[in-house]
Parts: sequence; C-alpha cells; structure tokens
Amino acid sequence: MASKFLLVAQREYLTRVRKKSFIILTLAVPLLLAAFGFIIAKVASSDNDTTDVVEVRDDSGLNVASRLVSTPQLRFETASGTLAEAKKGFQKAKHDGLVYLPAGLDVEKPTGVQFFGKGNISLKKQLAVENALNKAFSELKMQKSGLTQDQLDRLRSKVDLQAISLDESGKEADSNALATSGTAYALALAIYLFIFIYGVQIMRGVGEEKSSRIMEVMLSSVKPFDLMMGKIVGIAAVGLTQFLLWGVLSFGVSSVVMPMLMHDDKPKTEVAATPAPGAAKAAADDEPRSAAAAFDKGMDAQKQQPMMTGRFKVFEVLANLPLGTILFGFIIYFLGGYLLYGALFGAVGAAVDDQTDTQQFMFPITMPLILSYIVGVSVILRNPDGPVAFWMSMFPLTSPIAMVIRLPFGVPMWQLGLSIFLLILGFIGTVWVAARIYRVGILMYGKKVTYKELGKWMFYKG
Repeated sequence: MASKFLLVAQREYLTRVRKKSFIILTLAVPLLLAAFGFIIAKVASSDNDTTDVVEVRDDSGLNVASRLVSTPQLRFETASGTLAEAKKGFQKAKHDGLVYLPAGLDVEKPTGVQFFGKGNISLKKQLAVENALNKAFSELKMQKSGLTQDQLDRLRSKVDLQAISLDESGKEADSNALATSGTAYALALAIYLFIFIYGVQIMRGVGEEKSSRIMEVMLSSVKPFDLMMGKIVGIAAVGLTQFLLWGVLSFGVSSVVMPMLMHDDKPKTEVAATPAPGAAKAAADDEPRSAAAAFDKGMDAQKQQPMMTGRFKVFEVLANLPLGTILFGFIIYFLGGYLLYGALFGAVGAAVDDQTDTQQFMFPITMPLILSYIVGVSVILRNPDGPVAFWMSMFPLTSPIAMVIRLPFGVPMWQLGLSIFLLILGFIGTVWVAARIYRVGILMYGKKVTYKELGKWMFYKG
C-alpha cells in the first residue's frame, strides 16, 4: 500500500518538475519580483521628490499664512487679491490647491476654512494641509496665552522611543514593529499563495485525468485513498521544491543584482522650502525655530546614518525574533494547511465532470482561506493577542494563516500546541470527508452533482 502511494506521489512530482513551464517559471519569478520591487521603489522615490504648491488666501487677520511651514513635499504661497481673483490665479498657475481663511476666524474654534482643488482632492494632500493648519493654530493659541516664540520652541519635544521585547524569563531584546509586521505579512502571504496555487493544481489534475478516463485504469491497481493522497503529496513536493528554489534565487538576486541596480543612488540634499511671498517678516521671526529644526534634523540624520550604511541591517533586527518558533510553526501550518485544503480541492476535482462546475464548490472551500487572509492583515496584524486572533488561530480552516501572523509577535506555547492539535484533527476529518467523496466521484460521469448528492456519497458503504 505504501509503495503504491509513493509511486503515485513520485509520478506527480517528476511529471511536473520536468516540464519546461516549471523551469521557466522557477527562474523567472525571482527576477520579475526584483524588477517589480525596483520599479515600485523608483516610482515611490520619484513621487516623494515632487512638491505640491498650495496657495493661501488669508482674510482672517490672524496672519495664519505666515505661520504655515513649507516642506519639501508641500510648499505654501500667499495668494493676492480677493477670493474670486485668487481662484482664477490658482487655476491659471496650475497649482495643486488653494486654502481660504475667512474673515472673523476664531483661534479657539477655527471653522469655515476651505480648501479648493482641481477635481477630487487626494487624502494625502488634504491631511498634509490639515496638519500644517493645525500646527499654525496651535502656535497662535499658545502665543495668545502669553508665551514667546522662544518659549514655544523650548516646549517642543521629540521622544526617541526604544522598543524592547521582554519574554517570560525576563530576557530583553530589541523589538522592531515594522520588521515583525513585515515578517508576519510575508509568512501569511506565502501560505495563502501556496494553498491557492497548488490546491487548484490538484483539482485540475484530478479533473483532467477523470475526463480522459485514465483514472479507470489507475484504480484497477491503486485504491482511491492512496491515489488521492499520492497526488496531494506529490504536488506538495513540487510546490516545496519551487518555493525553495525561489527563496535561494531571490536571496541571490537581492544580494547581488539589487545593490548593482541601486549603486547610483546618492544621498539627497534637502532644500529648504521657499517661503510664501510677502512673508519675509514671518520667516525672520521663525528663524530660531528653523535653526532648531535644522539641528534636530541633522541629529536625526546622524542617528540614522549607521542604519543606512548597510542593507543587511534588517537581518540584525530579524535575529531578535523567535526564529525557532517561527520556523517550526511555519512548516507545520504550511504543510498542514496545504494538506487540509488540498484534500478538499481534490474532492471537488473528482466530483465534477466540467471545470466550469467547480465554481459552486470552490466558494465554500476558499471562503475561510480568503477571510482569514483579509482579517489577518487588517485585524490580527494590529492586535495579535485579541479575541479575534485567538479564535481564528484555533479554527483549523483559518489557523494556517491566522497563527503564522501571530508567531513573530510571540504566542504562548499552550496556544500553539492546542492550535496544532486542532489542525491535525481538522486535517484527519477533512481527509476522511474528501476520501469518501473522492472514491465515488472519481468514477461518476455525466451526472450533475449537488451538495445533497455529495452528502449521500459520504455515507455510501464499500
């Protein structure tokens, strides 16, 4: 029995890895990912280099326009004339926005401020303008209370928060939320894609062999259960081989090719934003503040300099994560999730004759997988110890993604053990259900299958 099972798995593995499409895809994917990453980085960098120009028409009498601090990404300029004239001038100049501060504006409750833009204003631009206005009105409020500009500058504080992870034994280690979240997201995405890509391959492979009547010959010497598990394990071995090669090639590309592509990047010199016309006095008043800001920025640049000198700094951060638990858990949920869903995909492929009929059965199977991924990156990633994270990491159909998201943040061993135990039970139950459907459906032709019919197949004897 075991030898037949291994023969089926070997056949599935060798048939697929010898295809030209497998070799081409394995070699091309890391290069394509590196190219896409390079393009996205360049596009993001060029987007940050652009400066939005926003005109300000200030009728408030509070001289708010002179207090709006420009940045390399957002520059404020004073608009002259009436509001109507300012609108015409804004459209002719093809600037990015116009802020209007009406007369009689109250410092305590500044309502009625308008922001005009061409078409629908982007959220990023609106938030940047709101942030600048909030800072300006905050300073006006503090000055109204009797504080001088020098006192305002000294009141500003910037806390350099160092995150430290403390385990149950009291051991301390540096923590980096960005690296932890990035690792969790990458692990979840890998499992999600693996289950989808290779689960569908199982379904299509079974369907093709069923339609060509090869199954009738194979079942004369191999039991349906051995045949189903052989296909699942064989295709899993193909996926693991491909993922392993992708990992090695991606590491080589990121270590060799990407530094060669990025070698021409030079440190960018930040140019001071151009002050708004007619605001020379305000600029002079704000000189101490600008100098202090420049000093703080220079100190921040010096602090970040060691981090920017090497691209492998990320490995030092990742070393502080519970790598042993992450690796162990990832392998368990990687294989457990695939085997669980692979059995269901195989059952669907055996139950239907036409591939178009698979859609009605695919939805209930893939819904928990899709739901766990969406909830995982939107809810669990933000609160990995919450009730949603706990219960989804216990339910076998959602635990492969939900638990791997939690692993980099640290999971109590009893929760990890319970989740793995429930995953194993879920896998056994799923394989039992899939095998009952598979043994009947694999030789069923020309009959429209319904959920009621599938229920009957599960309890057929023999």
